[in-house]
Amino acid sequence: MKKDLRIIKTQESLRHALLSLLKSKPLEAITVAELCRAANINRGTFYLHYKNVHEVFKHYFEVIVEDLRESYKEPYYKTNFHIENIEANMIKIFHHVKKYQGFYQIIFDERIPMMYFYLLFDTVRLFMKESIVEQDLEAEQDINLDYFISYQTNAILGMLIEWHRQGYHTTIQELNQQLLTILSINSPSLKV
Repeated sequence: MKKDLRIIKTQESLRHALLSLLKSKPLEAITVAELCRAANINRGTFYLHYKNVHEVFKHYFEVIVEDLRESYKEPYYKTNFHIENIEANMIKIFHHVKKYQGFYQIIFDERIPMMYFYLLFDTVRLFMKESIVEQDLEAEQDINLDYFISYQTNAILGMLIEWHRQGYHTTIQELNQQLLTILSINSPSLKV
């Protein structure tokens, strides 16, 4: 079933306005009236779709998370879960970040409350947990799964933060190759 174009445009307008407002104030300080003014819609239209500003953020975050999940999993699908066969052009996480760059600029901004970062961290951590084969870790000595997953999550988020700090100037192809090279340091069977 196709979504009404007016609904899509309203949601896009609200998301763009929310991103713009989040650059200068926390989510809790944004009012429905302020968001509606910035989105150039009336409050009645707003309340047809959302109860409050938090719902707009939640809906947008869910859209981003679903796209992030697909981007993260794509190399696993393309290698039939034989990740040692990954190639640089199979990595899609940087494409995802570029697509939603406005959102990530807010999440990674040092002036923005950490709660947004932790929301992203917990989401990525869940992807990591879903993709890890626990039996492989059991063969390793004394690796606590929670610490391992947090380490892996921080590694990918660290690359994204560095890309943000460098103004997103590095090309996606270069980042894919860098990630593959970094992964191959501890995985000799990985092709670079």
